[in-house]
Amino acid sequence: MVYFSRWKITAVIAVCILGMLIAVPNLLSRDTLAKLPGWVPTRQVNLGLDLRGGSYLLLQIDLNTLSKERLDGVLDSVRTALRTAKIPFTSAEIEGNGVHITLRDPAQMQDAVAALNKLDSAPVGTASTYQITPGAAGDIKVAITETAARERAGKALEQSVSIVRRRIDATGVAQPQISRQDPDRILLELPGVKDPEQIKKIIGTTAKMDFHLVDETAAPDPAHVPPGDMLLMDDSMKGRTGQSSPILVKRKIEVSGENLTDAHAATDQQTGGWVVNFKFDSVGARKFAQVTEQNVGHRFAVVLDGKVVTAPNIREPITGGSGQISGNFTAQDAADTALLLNAGALPAPIKFIEERSVGPDLGADSIKSGIYATALGLVLVLAYMLVSYGLFGLFADIAVVVNLVLTIAALSLLQATLTLPGIAGLLLSVGMSVDANILINERIREETKNGKPPFSAMEAGFSKAWSTIIDSNLTTLIKMAILYAFGAGVVRGFAVTIFLGIMISMFTATVLVRLMMTTWMRRYRPKQLKISLIRVVPDKTNIRFMKGRFFGIGLSVVLSTASLILFFVPGLNYGIDFVGGIQMELKTNGPADFAKLRGDIDKLGLGAAHLQQFGAPDQVLIRLDRQPGGDEAQQAAVSKVKADLAQNFPGSEIRSTSAVGATVSGELFWDGMKALGFALVAMLAYIWFRFEWQFGVGAVLTLILDVTKTIGFFVVTGWLFGWQFGLESIAAILAIMGYSINDKVVVYDRVRENLRKYRTMPLRELIDLSINETLSRTIGTSTSVFLATIPLAVIGGQALLPFACVMLYGIILSTTSSIWIAAPILLFLGEKKLRRNATTTVGRGPATAAAE
Repeated sequence: MVYFSRWKITAVIAVCILGMLIAVPNLLSRDTLAKLPGWVPTRQVNLGLDLRGGSYLLLQIDLNTLSKERLDGVLDSVRTALRTAKIPFTSAEIEGNGVHITLRDPAQMQDAVAALNKLDSAPVGTASTYQITPGAAGDIKVAITETAARERAGKALEQSVSIVRRRIDATGVAQPQISRQDPDRILLELPGVKDPEQIKKIIGTTAKMDFHLVDETAAPDPAHVPPGDMLLMDDSMKGRTGQSSPILVKRKIEVSGENLTDAHAATDQQTGGWVVNFKFDSVGARKFAQVTEQNVGHRFAVVLDGKVVTAPNIREPITGGSGQISGNFTAQDAADTALLLNAGALPAPIKFIEERSVGPDLGADSIKSGIYATALGLVLVLAYMLVSYGLFGLFADIAVVVNLVLTIAALSLLQATLTLPGIAGLLLSVGMSVDANILINERIREETKNGKPPFSAMEAGFSKAWSTIIDSNLTTLIKMAILYAFGAGVVRGFAVTIFLGIMISMFTATVLVRLMMTTWMRRYRPKQLKISLIRVVPDKTNIRFMKGRFFGIGLSVVLSTASLILFFVPGLNYGIDFVGGIQMELKTNGPADFAKLRGDIDKLGLGAAHLQQFGAPDQVLIRLDRQPGGDEAQQAAVSKVKADLAQNFPGSEIRSTSAVGATVSGELFWDGMKALGFALVAMLAYIWFRFEWQFGVGAVLTLILDVTKTIGFFVVTGWLFGWQFGLESIAAILAIMGYSINDKVVVYDRVRENLRKYRTMPLRELIDLSINETLSRTIGTSTSVFLATIPLAVIGGQALLPFACVMLYGIILSTTSSIWIAAPILLFLGEKKLRRNATTTVGRGPATAAAE
């Protein structure tokens, strides 16, 4: 495309300008944006909690408790229905997922089924709520259908999200992100919340308040609870006796807390203690009045979250629709209880299965280091391209800058969340996006050396590089899509930024650069093109790479075997993402006293504490193993450690906290393994589809060897430096796989082209020729990605150091494996099979290497 029509030029320029306008609001404050006219783009990229500070909480609804309460309701309904129909039964009790009934007279089976069918309130034409199954000898089972159970669970999750949002809003947290995650989870992102303990207390309280009559006819005995009763703990006398006592209350709910319209903290005028005053709606007021009229002289229990907070005697009917709860409250307790009652009761208990929090200072440091690393990496890549390709390198530099701006614009339009790994992804996408320009420039240089005039050389360069660009970029996009699908949290931000950066580079590196080249060439009409200023690789190389094929593959197999042995002994240093546990980053007041820290934490009885310096002498990484007793024990351990540090190490600051339970850690581990497995299968399928099966097998075998050696690197660095293997490690491996397959696609594409071009050339010589022809591109792309990654390791901060180092290792590994592993595998698979689809012959080609 030497000629660009005016509308195409206008469209390209318009896209670039529009992208810049959309990206500009990220440089402005929210107050400034609020003053701009409504037609001005004001969307910004959201900063992740690891950059701006805050807390990340993952909640899980206890659906088992919800199911049990539902079955209790079914049991009461069944008993009532049979008694109303005057059908006697000898037993009715919960068994499994339903209620089992035994009729006294089996002859009444049909009447009993008819009475129970009336319980189903589902509208005509919809699925039934209950499944009634008659049995032998008067047995009947009433079970809740799976459809009804799923609908109930879905409604409970929606209701829980709404209630949690109301509770969070009442605390004053700005811009909270609250979302449901099917089937039973709620994700909270709370910016600015450094210590979420108070928030957790407010969220984690079910706040289910009901009113029950006390059973005064029987003594509380855990071994003999009368039918229709519940044995609860009475906290109303705890302030006097110091302990709770058992109490029997009727299971029937006389008045539900759902009928409350208002609750507020106040002080009792007689005792001066804190109480919670409440008010019912008209339905609740009528029920409350009726119950108190009929039960004067009897005790009436207020049950809050399964505990009796007060159980006074009813001295007279209460007809005003309001009341008072007194339960030895402090001012904070009364205020929190009122807040919870106003927000509404959760339909089921919830538990915290994952917690991560980052202090604002650490977030600010991460932003600063991320910006510096991105700026330095960008400068290094731009300088390299300019020095390597001169004017055409300048065109590529402009495209890289536009690519970065358009990527930020796309993130702004999506209102995506930029995380610390996301910044790393931006920088890596800068290094990888110039790959297309390197391919194009090298192709143009080849065509120029073959004697083509400038315009023809440029056109041939773009057209011949296009299929390679598509193949290499699509493999990376597939990897990032898999990482996004199976990743979680901040790792998804890494996948999104690289995905967008690579997608946009296919526009900037081909269309935008082509427009700039064409405009320059049409204006100046150069007689010849000088593409390169400084060559890292000589113009003409004739290295016999295949002579070292046995050594290359043999060394790779030895290193991979050693890596597999290291994987089992001593094994990876798994992070809490995969094994669960607690991790805190602590900044002490002065150099850390590791012995005192370890001794104090060990006294808490939470298992051995693993401590290591994390950067400066006053920064400590504290890690505790997963606590026995489930997620509740995990959260209790976090609170214990925080309290101990606050008491024994004054002036210290907990900069970040992560607590992952067994449920989440197991899921994250298997999701990571599935991501790696799917990535290998996807690469095999794609290379097989685009090339031949021999190429696919060669690429996947090489990837397996690369991945095993990367695992070995993680084992060694975990042993030497304490680096942990977590979600970021999976992201690094997939990024390395993406880069590695990208490099191999370029070599394979040239091999495929030369198989058709030089049909009679021996395969060993043809592969050597293909590698030599693409060597400048291989070294050039590796250098650009390497330069983009170095700043992450040097100034990106401790959090990104392991990621950056493994990426640098992976770049070197991928480059060498493309030459000495992937290419020799093609040679071993045989010449006849590879040449089967060669359809054109263009002579023997250049002089071949001497036979070995």
